[in-house]
Amino acid sequence: MEIRSREKKQVDMIHGPLSGKILLFSIPLIASGILQQSFNAIDVAVIGHYSTTQAIAAVGSNGPIISILVNLFLGVAVGANAVIATYLGQKNHNSVRKSVSTVAIISLVSGFLLMFLGITLARPILEAMSAPHDVIDLAEQYLRIFFCGMPFMMIYNFGSAIMRSVGDTSLPFYSLLVSTLCNLFLDWLFVAVFNLGVPGVAWATVISTGINAAIIVYFLVRESDPVALSLNVRKWRLSKPDLKKMLQIGVPAGLQGMVFSISNIFIQSAINSFGADAIAGSSAALTFEAYCYYIITSFCAAVIAFTGQNYGAGNYDRCKTVLRICMLYSIVIGGTCNLLIAWYGDTCISIFSSSPEVMRYATIRFHTVLVFQCLASFYEIPGSYMRALGYSVTPMLLTVFGTCVLRLGWVAIFRGIDSSFHGLLIIYPISWTITGIAVMTAAMIVQHKVFKRKAVQTTIS
Repeated sequence: MEIRSREKKQVDMIHGPLSGKILLFSIPLIASGILQQSFNAIDVAVIGHYSTTQAIAAVGSNGPIISILVNLFLGVAVGANAVIATYLGQKNHNSVRKSVSTVAIISLVSGFLLMFLGITLARPILEAMSAPHDVIDLAEQYLRIFFCGMPFMMIYNFGSAIMRSVGDTSLPFYSLLVSTLCNLFLDWLFVAVFNLGVPGVAWATVISTGINAAIIVYFLVRESDPVALSLNVRKWRLSKPDLKKMLQIGVPAGLQGMVFSISNIFIQSAINSFGADAIAGSSAALTFEAYCYYIITSFCAAVIAFTGQNYGAGNYDRCKTVLRICMLYSIVIGGTCNLLIAWYGDTCISIFSSSPEVMRYATIRFHTVLVFQCLASFYEIPGSYMRALGYSVTPMLLTVFGTCVLRLGWVAIFRGIDSSFHGLLIIYPISWTITGIAVMTAAMIVQHKVFKRKAVQTTIS
């Protein structure tokens, strides 16, 4: 009875109309992304109401550092999603079982490796970012504790990748909902009641992430064959061919995210030079940018899952339709949210701080970056589409140049052109536009090449 109930939550990606199914698949992902981002947002909000601007800056400015260390492994999770989805489309259940076992091993190894790297490199990275002297000690405290929860975070993300491959995005959302509520309560308890400050919100996040991981494992164990996870570690086997496929797709995606984060670190370093108010204002605005960006990344996940299964099943026209629908949804829904948040900017920022200077910097970022954020759909969605087709290096190279190289160059020269806060941030919409044109063009070329080759192979056979 339980298995049947679980299967009803899985989306049939190969048959029937696509528009409603993609939306059904993506909405829980959007909600999950918002909840995942809420971990940091809740930390910043609680600190903002019970502590200092320096504390807000310490907690809120660590996003780029966390991203640079985490993104490589999250990219591998993308590879796992694509590989398992393709096997499911081919109805190759034995390969699915091997892939699930491989994913379990990767999640644990990557989690503990990230914990070690984060604890070790926290201080050097903060110093390299020119973190202000009144912020750096608190920021280091937060990071060292935060990275203790990395094994839990990796278990959740890789477990969610398995569930997405079978069309189930609801359970990862419910798991995050529970852990987010736990984080909210623990933040209040540790900061408002026990007065633990920045370490308190960090430990609240670690504990809540552990709860999240436990829930996702619980449901993975109860999944139906072939995606069920065995708790008997002795049964786990690392499939080298599947690992190779996951790495071929996932590592370029992860490297893209890492380099992207490096460029953001340089921008964050430039922001740091404007002082604690600018850091706090930018961090608060960045929280809402992250919320909206999850709309784009959710449709990226939909592209990978739907394209992967249909590509494996040989439904090539259906793959093209998936790309068009996901692009439309991402631009329309994402753009609408961008404009609404920017319109009510003062109200949004007041959640984190009432400081006029903090609000001024946040407003500048809203009007310069957030209102144009939906432009990122033009490279994120087709880039994910190419990864689902087995082409991961091409979108990585184009994105690295179009976003990262351009941004690094701008940071190096912007003070000689426009040394204002607005002048620094204007590179975001410029880089999104240039990269979008390049990646969309590449996706059309790859699509034509791949489907033409498959058509020839089908004719020969």
